[in-house]
Amino acid sequence: MTRFGQNFLRDPNLARVAIERAGLLPTDVVLEIGPGKGILTTQLAAAAATVHAIEIDRALAPLLEPTLVAHPNVVVHWGDAMRIPFGGLEPAPTAFVANLPYNVATPLVLRSIPELPTVDRWCVMVQREIADRMFATPSTSAYGGVSVLMRLACERTNLHPVGREVFEPPPRVDSALLAFQRRADWPERAPDWQRIVELVHAGFAHRRKTLANCLSMAGIASRAETERVLAELGHDARIRGEAIEPEGWLPLLAGLSETVAV
Repeated sequence: MTRFGQNFLRDPNLARVAIERAGLLPTDVVLEIGPGKGILTTQLAAAAATVHAIEIDRALAPLLEPTLVAHPNVVVHWGDAMRIPFGGLEPAPTAFVANLPYNVATPLVLRSIPELPTVDRWCVMVQREIADRMFATPSTSAYGGVSVLMRLACERTNLHPVGREVFEPPPRVDSALLAFQRRADWPERAPDWQRIVELVHAGFAHRRKTLANCLSMAGIASRAETERVLAELGHDARIRGEAIEPEGWLPLLAGLSETVAV
């Protein structure tokens, strides 16, 4: 394991599965975060027109060099993917395929949805718990703000469990290849994405409290105002965020926006 704690993909067959699940086309421009030793990168370069590979660890440069020499359509961007502006990538990515660093997988995926509007397909390797959480259903232990945002913007197309032995070194957690695509009606159905994000995060900030209390504590709306809007939408005033379907957050935002600066 390197100083960044990577678990490198070692199975080329799994790389091919990722490409298949992503539905890559020869014309695609792919974003890969964490190319590591280049196992997936090599396969992506052969399947797509261009690969943007973002890598934080410059010590991996010698290991990536053979891939770069063999595939001039791979562009390596050295730096932290959490800081590199996705919108500056040219040509713009149309697909996102990666063995993601597990500790930042969720924020990277959520960032990519609004910052890469040209991307319509994802296939990412993540911790199995994260994969389950991203498309969890209401009133389950895995359901949370991430589930709401992911299901508002995307639809899951495949979940492929992955054994620990395909990594070097093996991780201490189970993993999965998660494939999903952008909803055809996004962003039209949620044009004010940042306000939705703020509302959802506030609504799940205190899971044992009612939604009205959570929004009041976040300064988004008073408890009385939230309870009034909830009642108009047919919800119990004591409802918690985990009981509301992803689609239910859109009319909630609209109702609060009529009288409150959310």
